[in-house]
Amino acid sequence: MTLVQHEIDSRAVARTYELDRRHVFHSWSAQAELDPMVVTRAEGSYLWDGEGHRLLDFSSQLVNTNIGHQHPYVVEAIAHQARTLATVAPQHANDQRSEAARLICERTPGDLDRVFFTNGGADANEHAVRMARLVTGRPKVLTRYRSYHGGTQTAINLTGDPRRWPNDNGDSGVVHFFGPYLYRSHFDAATEAEECRRALAHLEQVVELEGPQTVAAVLLEAIPGTAGILLPPPGYLAGVRELCDRYGIMLIVDEVMTGFGRTGAWFVCGDEGVVPDLLTFAKGVNSGYVPLGGVALGDRVADHFAHRPYPGGLTYSGHPLACAAAAAAITVMERDGIVDNARRIGTEVIGPELDRLAERHPSVGEVRGRGVFWAVELVTDRHTRHPVAPTGGSSPVMAEAVRTAKKLGLLPFTNSNRLHLVPPCTLTEAETREGLAVLDQVLDVVDTLVQDTDTGTGADSDDDR
Repeated sequence: MTLVQHEIDSRAVARTYELDRRHVFHSWSAQAELDPMVVTRAEGSYLWDGEGHRLLDFSSQLVNTNIGHQHPYVVEAIAHQARTLATVAPQHANDQRSEAARLICERTPGDLDRVFFTNGGADANEHAVRMARLVTGRPKVLTRYRSYHGGTQTAINLTGDPRRWPNDNGDSGVVHFFGPYLYRSHFDAATEAEECRRALAHLEQVVELEGPQTVAAVLLEAIPGTAGILLPPPGYLAGVRELCDRYGIMLIVDEVMTGFGRTGAWFVCGDEGVVPDLLTFAKGVNSGYVPLGGVALGDRVADHFAHRPYPGGLTYSGHPLACAAAAAAITVMERDGIVDNARRIGTEVIGPELDRLAERHPSVGEVRGRGVFWAVELVTDRHTRHPVAPTGGSSPVMAEAVRTAKKLGLLPFTNSNRLHLVPPCTLTEAETREGLAVLDQVLDVVDTLVQDTDTGTGADSDDDR
């Protein structure tokens, strides 16, 4: 895709900002403290801010623009569908929903060959949990601490990170457990195999203490994303599957962030030979060009509702514009080898270069990831592993890291004490190295700030809580 010169209308930008601050209520934010960046256009791996600066998008916005910005094939598919059939009620069949469902089911593992379409990932998880509870007749759902499953009422209670706290009334039927995280092991493990074994034993103990007959489902992200891109050790997902089978519990795998090429595979669970009872998706299914999510389900759930109504639905379930975008996006990903590109970029460029940066920068505690799904964990001390910002919060060090990155032309994704490298799956090797070169300079700044903090001359970092 050829990048074009972008003209900035400063008055239009000012008007956009003024109206935003006057009328728009933003998510996850203290409204009076916001200073949102105006985005005027985007193309490929880049976007432009209101001052005309070009930024390499290493955030994929919210880790969803897997095919990059403004892909012409997908944009034209949406336009063509809008001219043909812009909307239709979900009870009617339409060609784009049917085709999108076929393309998705050809890529999901095992017998997951039916799709219930939603508007995004949060309601996909809401409906997956509802299905599991109705099929099993059990009330409880087990989910991990250090997880994120969405912002709606059930989904936020399923979530394990601090965003849950203001919304948690303790009556949601959700029980949280510790998942594997070797760098900060809850189980005092020294190896991945030890971490896996002890994490599975912990989960089984939670099941037994809660009462297996009360547990409808275990819901987990294939790889926890916002919580830190925490790659499960080999055998963990298969171990959870076996445990669920032993107790008659349904396994729900959340692939909202990991699905459709992000990790260099269509789906992580399929790549690892694990077939869940329900698989949730959104984001990369059409790169967020039109809101879309869904639940892929197999025979156990489908058979339960073969002759009894499923008590749930959405006005925009399988919206034709969203499904046209999904069908086009999946077609492009297959045609252009985009999933393979993500895997190659991660294996050959990002992984080796992050290892090199970790050796060079004392503020880097750990790097981890696969495909175009990576986290750099920043610490004040490698021995103590003390984070530069608290869980669920920020710090002057992280704020300065973001400011520096944007000043140098890189838009990062951050959470707590981590910089996440989550660019589009279409990223070229040259763009990858461009972004990593900026990251190198950002880490120079972080190193200095951390050193100044240790000597009492710099900004303080908060405790990890």
